[in-house]
Amino acid sequence: MEQLSFFAEAGQSPGLPKDLLDYRPALFNLAESERLMSSFITECPWKQKVVTMYDKQVITPRLSVWYADPDTYDYTSPGRAVPMPWTRDLLMIRHKVEEITGVRFNSVLLNYYRDGNDSVAWHSDNEKALGTHPTIASVSFGQVRAFDIRHKADHRLKYSVKLENGSLLVMKGDLQAKWEHRIAKSIRPMRARVNLTFRIVV
Repeated sequence: MEQLSFFAEAGQSPGLPKDLLDYRPALFNLAESERLMSSFITECPWKQKVVTMYDKQVITPRLSVWYADPDTYDYTSPGRAVPMPWTRDLLMIRHKVEEITGVRFNSVLLNYYRDGNDSVAWHSDNEKALGTHPTIASVSFGQVRAFDIRHKADHRLKYSVKLENGSLLVMKGDLQAKWEHRIAKSIRPMRARVNLTFRIVV
């Protein structure tokens, strides 16, 4: 496989592996994006979760909240917590994402990155609850952050996409099975960012 450029200047870099990622800027315009982000920040019941990583319990360096269909559960929480019901804005965004992807999603995880200190470490969304080779649609609002991926078997194979305000990134194919991804911390000043990842819990 071609070694991919790691740090994109903006948006999609040359050589984006289409079998793994589909990046689409400006799913929402600036005014829509700013309204939605402001609404999510002020109205969502954000929580800072405790998760187990490498046999240790750690507090996630970001805030999150889970919304889903009534017959679904939050597989990211101990005890499979009951998720929040869909809001009008989330249903509107889900409809637009489903029209583009052709996939019917039944849940969405929202993450609130307050500044450059908030992040998500290298990981794969390969939980049994998502099935094999899941399609996950990621919508971003606010601060541009780099979405990095690297091959599990060869970390020299890596790539980065700058997730712009109002953009859509579709993760698919072997991405969760063979690759890891992250949003790294930044020493540069960063504004707030809200990210929505639409999923199918099976």
